Amino acid sequence: MSARFLQFAIALQTLTIFLQAVSAGLLLTASYGETLHGIGARVMYGASMLYVLAAVLAWKPGGGPARPVWQAVGFLALASVQVVLGVAHVPAVHLPLGVAMFGLSMLALADRTTRRLASAGSDPSPRRSA
Repeated sequence: MSARFLQFAIALQTLTIFLQAVSAGLLLTASYGETLHGIGARVMYGASMLYVLAAVLAWKPGGGPARPVWQAVGFLALASVQVVLGVAHVPAVHLPLGVAMFGLSMLALADRTTRRLASAGSDPSPRRSA
């Protein structure tokens, strides 16, 4: 259960970062873009906090490795820097950092998905066929 929650949290974070890129485009072309991007920033930050919570739950009570906790804390730190840069209107750093965050989040999601599939394939318990 905690591994699925962790994967969900990473997927949600990745989606919210992608939607921030979409709303950044709207920021340049539509009157409501700034409002949408501001709301999206709060949602993305919340998704990063959820990722930390999911990683801690998969680690301590779930018995998983601590590595996802460090990754999640790193993402939360990047999200904090990203918010500060956005509020300060420093697009020269804000935009490339957003691209890097999306790439790193995609890598974390792919890694988590690969690990879940590998552990499901090595499950020694017999499965009942329908």
